Amino acid sequence: MMGAMALSSASPADPKNGVEYKTLATPQAVDTGKKVEIIEFFDYACPHCSAFDPALTAWVKKQGDNIVFKRTHISRSGTDLPQQKMFFTLEAMGLLTEALNSKAFAEIHVNHNRMNRDELVFDFVAKQGIDRQKFIDTYRGFGVAGRVRKATAMMDAYEVDSWPMLAVDGKWMTSPTMADAEKKSATTEAQLHGAVTQVLDVLVAKAKAEKK
Repeated sequence: MMGAMALSSASPADPKNGVEYKTLATPQAVDTGKKVEIIEFFDYACPHCSAFDPALTAWVKKQGDNIVFKRTHISRSGTDLPQQKMFFTLEAMGLLTEALNSKAFAEIHVNHNRMNRDELVFDFVAKQGIDRQKFIDTYRGFGVAGRVRKATAMMDAYEVDSWPMLAVDGKWMTSPTMADAEKKSATTEAQLHGAVTQVLDVLVAKAKAEKK
């Protein structure tokens, strides 16, 4: 009961623009029709992204047909990220499942394999039963390079400067830390996750109302 009370106290029921979420200066186009688009900007190497992933996955499942959920792996200026290229390669090959996404997080944060070199990525995907050479060919192809460039451009357009960060219908941005920015009552990451999913609930409802 105490845990539930603490979670509730860390979850804003009426989030404020500029505090628990922000409005983008330039709204971004979405292609999801009546459904609300949610984009998570994340990094496989980020421990906070890894910790957030189970709560986010559960929230997405709960939303069902209300939303279309997408992920974009962040870029780092001037740095080649094998983990990012792995994400976009798996996506391009149609192999990016929730199970494999979870395994990638676990490989880095539980097994302590940083996958920060190409060969480490190739070894990991081969262990998942993926054709190593087909993966390498896609990984090194123009398509994945284009997806990396697009991710960098999206980070600029969505004003992403930390992660995990979530975009709601091309209009609003929030994150676990933003969701508790005013109250500062969360003492665990789980409470931050509870706070941000409540902010997301409000923003999804707001976006759906605007689509009518």
